[in-house]
Amino acid sequence: MSETAAGRTPDQIKARIAAELTGGRDRTLGLTLAALDDDELLAQHSPLMSPLVWDLAHIGNYEEQWLMRAAAGMAALRPEIDRLYDAFEHPRATRITLPLLRPGEARDYIADVRTRVLDALDALELRPDRPLLAEGFVFNMVIQHEHQHDETMLATHQLRRGAPVLAEASQGAPAPADPGRPPPAEVLVAAGPFTMGTSGDSWALDNERPAHTVHVPAFWIDTVPVTNRRYLEFMADGGYERERLWTAAGWRWRGSSGKRSPAFWTADGDRWLRRRLGRVEPLPLDEPVQHVCWYEADAFARWAGRRLPTEAEWEKAARHDPASGRSRRYPWGDEEPDAHRANLGQRRLRPAPAGSYPDGASAYGVRQLVGDVWEWTSTDFTGYPGFKVFPYRDYSEVFFGTDYKVLRGGSWATHPSVARASFRNWDYPVRRQIFAGFRCARDAEAR
Repeated sequence: MSETAAGRTPDQIKARIAAELTGGRDRTLGLTLAALDDDELLAQHSPLMSPLVWDLAHIGNYEEQWLMRAAAGMAALRPEIDRLYDAFEHPRATRITLPLLRPGEARDYIADVRTRVLDALDALELRPDRPLLAEGFVFNMVIQHEHQHDETMLATHQLRRGAPVLAEASQGAPAPADPGRPPPAEVLVAAGPFTMGTSGDSWALDNERPAHTVHVPAFWIDTVPVTNRRYLEFMADGGYERERLWTAAGWRWRGSSGKRSPAFWTADGDRWLRRRLGRVEPLPLDEPVQHVCWYEADAFARWAGRRLPTEAEWEKAARHDPASGRSRRYPWGDEEPDAHRANLGQRRLRPAPAGSYPDGASAYGVRQLVGDVWEWTSTDFTGYPGFKVFPYRDYSEVFFGTDYKVLRGGSWATHPSVARASFRNWDYPVRRQIFAGFRCARDAEAR
């Protein structure tokens, strides 16, 4: 039994799958058909992103291929559109030129697929001898795929010009930090081994597997992510003008892009404003900085006399419990996220102030490791020792190498089903439209 399916009957697993499929679809439709008219859904708001209607139909096509055909053995519903919605066949910048399904057609298509999937789910056996079906793995994969595209669509909303269309969340203020007991600026993680990755989580994707032991030298890590206030200090101190702070590739990016601040920031006299999902507002100084690329995060860390954490350091700080020696599913333990532990799933359309959610701290006292902003690490994306492709090569393996950097932890836009602390994200080091920030680390010997 996996960490997430232990003690659950097949009927209970199926009920969870059905509820997650329905919740994900409600979220998708809220970001597309309920939010924008057809012209906006068909438009390409940035060459970095697909037209939203492409994402909408792609979600349904992926579900058709994996749940209808591969899992249930049903006949193809729309095989003629497989290539149209193949992310490798058509780069984002060219998808606007394709004969895409219109919004109404896409809605009807994904609804038809979903009806057939739910009907098939009732009859399927989640057999342990069929790896795709064991403990609902392929359903969990498709659920996460939809939520990952929902976060991508939120990035498209951020890039879109025009009036706000997404209502501010009504969840209220985040769980606050304790003003009487502020956390230290950094914590020490002692040298030693820990279990990285997982072999038994039915939601885990192939690049999270297998579990393996990693020895990590002692290091210090920031208790909270770097804030807008702190990033402004870097800017004011000439951080963008000092070549020695940047890698050679980063300095070339800085020169060719002309960027001198995070994405979506604008100067207004002696203050800074930011554009957030169509709203222009004063820059909130205590929130974690977001919309910075890896090169900017790396340059800041050098300016601060520190560095970005390795992926193994990040995961040890997030998951390892030194008292028991085991790795937790989340920083706080194995209980699923809630509004008191992490800022996830669009509960708020923004990061929470640094230091929030003390109940979500790791065993080492590090806060906001899950939610708020994805965190850049110094590590290139590659497979773990013993990595095996499952169930298809294009999910992870084709991205392995030096072109992509690993991000960890999830953002305010990440759904809880994707936010376990073993989850690995990756992107090009130039990407800024994603909801990414960072925290710093240093060797224990450094002063």
